[in-house]
Amino acid sequence: MKTDSNLAVNTQMNKKLFQFSPSIQHRKLSAQTEQSLRYRGRDFPAWQRELRSKLVELLGYRGENIVRDPLEVRTLWRREVPLGSIEKLVFRAEPGADVPAYLCLPKTAQPPYTVFICLQGHTTGMHNSIAVAYEDETRPLTSEGDRDFGLGCMARGIVALCLEQRSFGERREFIQSQSLDYLCHQAAMNALMLGTTLQAERVFDVDRAIDYLTQRGDMALDRIGVMGNSGGGTTTLFAAALLPRVRYAMPSCCFSTFRDSIQAMFHCVCNYVPGLLPVAEMGDIAGLIAPKPLVIVSGRDDGIFPLAPACSEFARVREIYRAAGAADRCQHVIGEGGHRFYAANAWPVMLAELSHGESR
Repeated sequence: MKTDSNLAVNTQMNKKLFQFSPSIQHRKLSAQTEQSLRYRGRDFPAWQRELRSKLVELLGYRGENIVRDPLEVRTLWRREVPLGSIEKLVFRAEPGADVPAYLCLPKTAQPPYTVFICLQGHTTGMHNSIAVAYEDETRPLTSEGDRDFGLGCMARGIVALCLEQRSFGERREFIQSQSLDYLCHQAAMNALMLGTTLQAERVFDVDRAIDYLTQRGDMALDRIGVMGNSGGGTTTLFAAALLPRVRYAMPSCCFSTFRDSIQAMFHCVCNYVPGLLPVAEMGDIAGLIAPKPLVIVSGRDDGIFPLAPACSEFARVREIYRAAGAADRCQHVIGEGGHRFYAANAWPVMLAELSHGESR
């Protein structure tokens, strides 16, 4: 009979001799997978229509079929800040899904306003967008990695609507028990059981946010953008790909290839879309945004959305934009650091796009 020490040695030897890890087979299959709707120079409008329809199906996006009840907008507080005014409000996306948000109005702007919907990723929540503490919104907080999106917009004369994404911050799970290390897990799994995805639900919140902006009457509806970092960047990418009313997109630290990012290492389950890889790669999803201005932001040392495959995939995005007659409307900005937003690099490029839109 083997001793425990012999069993331990034998286990270590088996790990070297045999392919026990599930990821080994998954990586082999991923490398062999050819995307059925990868852009290969075919008729561009037909390709966009077909892939967008398939993406709606795979995401389980129900936005066009959900009855849009009144938003029931409620103001929780409003205060003046050096850059203008910030109002905290709540609107109802659908029954059982209330969305808190900050509306940031810069004092330097006049209606109709240019506006960006701002999305935090896997952080403590939207409070980072206005650099206040989660527990006390009157207490200033340093927002690391240029994640103070709302203040960044205000400083540039742009209105910001900073949403709390499902499963983050004030919308984390309070009813069912779950590990705080995996904030999205329970919601993402329940969404899958219902035939949809958490990503689709987040895109729907963006769509309803645009409903709110539209009903206000003081926004430039042809100048609505979406931006976000990490999980906020992912929602930005999908929302801009699916929602016609999104006219500008600035996703940050969420772009690479599926093979080299979310399939190559641990990521939150909210990043995964069942059946997507046999259909399209990330560059194809970005190509659905064409010809709308797109500024993709990467960190040179981002360990979870690696730069080298991001650059090669962006070359494909540029090819798709060229087919749309808009090769100069997509840009790739690279910051010297890790997994964060790079305001000083990204905003001048986006402001040039906004200026270009005004001059047309």
